[in-house]
Amino acid sequence: QVELVESGGGMVRPGDSVRLSCAASGLAFPGYVMGWFRQAPGKEREFVAAISLNGENIHYGDSVNGRFTISRDSAKGTSLQMDRLNSEDTAIYYCTSAWRWTDYDTPTYWGRGTQVTVSS
Repeated sequence: QVELVESGGGMVRPGDSVRLSCAASGLAFPGYVMGWFRQAPGKEREFVAAISLNGENIHYGDSVNGRFTISRDSAKGTSLQMDRLNSEDTAIYYCTSAWRWTDYDTPTYWGRGTQVTVSS
C-alpha cells in the first residue's frame, strides 16, 4: 500500500521561506516520479513541481518557477523549498507520485496535504 505523508506546513509572513517534506512508503516501481500540487481556497488544483527518480528531469509550474526548488531526500522521499512566499502561495500542498515522467501532471498517488498560509 502506497502512502505519502507531508510535513512542514504552517503560517508564515510574506517574503519568508518554508520547506515541505514528503515521506513515501510502499513505492516499489523503480521509475517513479515525485511531485507537488497545491489547491488554494476557491481555486482548482495546480501543478507545482515534479522530479524524476534520479533527478535528471525537473519541472516547475509557471507561478513558482524561480522561487521553489524540488529535490529528492532519499530514494523514496522529496522536499520542496519555497522561497519569497507571497499571499498567492497560500494553499494546501499535496505530495504526489507517478509511474513515469510523462505522467508527472497526472499522478497516481496523493498525500493528504499540508496547509501553508502566507499572511502578514
